[in-house]
Amino acid sequence: MATRKLLLLPGDGIGPEAMNEVRKLIAYMNEDLQAGFELEEGLVGGSAYDVHGQSISEADMQKALGADAVLFGAVGGPKWDDVPYEVRPEAGLLRLRKDLQLFANLRPAICYPALASASSLKQELVEGLDILIVRELTGGVYFGEPKEIIDLGNGQKRGIDTQIYDTYEIERISGVAFELARTRGNRVTSMEKRNVMKSGVLWNDVVTATHAASYQDVQLDHMLADAGGMQLVRQPKQFDVIVTDNLFGDMLSDVAAMLTGSLGMLPSASLGAPDDVTGTRKALYEPVHGSAPDIAGKGIANPIAMMASFAMCLRYSFNMVAEADRLESAIAAVLDSGIRTVDIAGESITPVGTTQMGDAVLNQFKALSN
Repeated sequence: MATRKLLLLPGDGIGPEAMNEVRKLIAYMNEDLQAGFELEEGLVGGSAYDVHGQSISEADMQKALGADAVLFGAVGGPKWDDVPYEVRPEAGLLRLRKDLQLFANLRPAICYPALASASSLKQELVEGLDILIVRELTGGVYFGEPKEIIDLGNGQKRGIDTQIYDTYEIERISGVAFELARTRGNRVTSMEKRNVMKSGVLWNDVVTATHAASYQDVQLDHMLADAGGMQLVRQPKQFDVIVTDNLFGDMLSDVAAMLTGSLGMLPSASLGAPDDVTGTRKALYEPVHGSAPDIAGKGIANPIAMMASFAMCLRYSFNMVAEADRLESAIAAVLDSGIRTVDIAGESITPVGTTQMGDAVLNQFKALSN
């Protein structure tokens, strides 16, 4: 039986509650399906700061480096608003992305038919929506130097963030987008701001050259990122795969997420480059919803994004495609049956709690696995 090393980092807020529902799935898969998951756990974010004085300890960072994949909950909350910037909860996630060299962030925006009415857009615009946003994750303005605040005197300061991209960074992220498009609708839309940013000019040039060199079978379109945001809320089903940089990807993926009706529904994956020898990638999987401190501890959080992130983990890190398909089908079946947490319940349905939703998905998964 293969051993699959998985590090769980529940984090803060609703992260631990959602992670508990994934633990149940893993326990069932190990016991009944002989999945061979070997679990370790660690602290990240505010919970790590409370114990170690930093957003992730060196010991837990080493666990992440040694794992086949990392399953991540959420970080942050008002409790840590005043901690030093360098050890803020979010710094733990940024370090994981940087040290694991997770350059490709995959964020699907899927509107389940049963939830089309929950979107703020008209039902016909979002029903059946299936977009994949591929965001470059380790470059751009979030990591560029210099990054500083300078005191100019006379009560004036200057904040500096630097947008930097090299050719190879754009080549590899666009390659990921083209490869994934081949497994979907075979269309890629590249988004940047070449009209006002030199990095956008380079981005456009390199994506175009990468397409011409290796991916001419995939349809490629270019769109300015602000126009892309407008089109996402005007006619979202025109898109298949969107590839963009770190900053625009951060914003556009949140826009796409809300098309589906709830941030609590959406997973994500962050992938590194394939190892030259084994072909395996470092990877981190996390729900999009964040720590939601206003509902933490109330037992009402939606665990579906966390469970769907585990499905992405099964698919991309462990090549357990059949199991991933069954888990995603189990989620859809539960939603079709009318079971809802409070964020997606609407006015006519009595919502269930985190545990009840997790149990419903697990039971459906078991039924599909027998």
